[in-house]
Amino acid sequence: MAEPRVPGGDSGTLELPCGRTVHAHDLDMGMREFRCECGDSHAVVVDVHPLGRFVPESIADVLRSSIGTADEFPEFSITHVMGVVLEEFPDEIVSADLSDDGHVGYSMVWVAAFDSRRLHEIVVELLVELMEHAVSHGDEAASAEFERQMAEFDVELFVDQYRDAREFDSEFDSAL
Repeated sequence: MAEPRVPGGDSGTLELPCGRTVHAHDLDMGMREFRCECGDSHAVVVDVHPLGRFVPESIADVLRSSIGTADEFPEFSITHVMGVVLEEFPDEIVSADLSDDGHVGYSMVWVAAFDSRRLHEIVVELLVELMEHAVSHGDEAASAEFERQMAEFDVELFVDQYRDAREFDSEFDSAL
């Protein structure tokens, strides 16, 4: 994972892609985005957020059970998802390891140049690509069926419906 861009050596301060800074103590676990002084909203993800933030728990269960990890994490998690997003958008995501800061309630934080809805779309698109790759290594009929279903899949519509069902306007949303 890329090193966070941290000005002045304060590991709790993140320099955002827009050039502004935010301190980790101002980002709580219930936050999905914040309005920045630059005028834009920036998506926020912390490592304690579940995969269900972006996809239904049934899909999260499949991802956890079918994707092996080669790191210290016992199963596929939001940390892996954000690693993929960071790899795809290295100049638009900043992260910080705050595992030594007992005041924040999380170990990792990622802040995006874009808002939480756009991040949600990106995560879904990347997870679909990951699933498509996995299915392509299997049975040809299963791969063809997956391709057929994905041709009908509308990421924007899925994100709209999922966010409505999860009531993302409240920090007390629940898993589906």
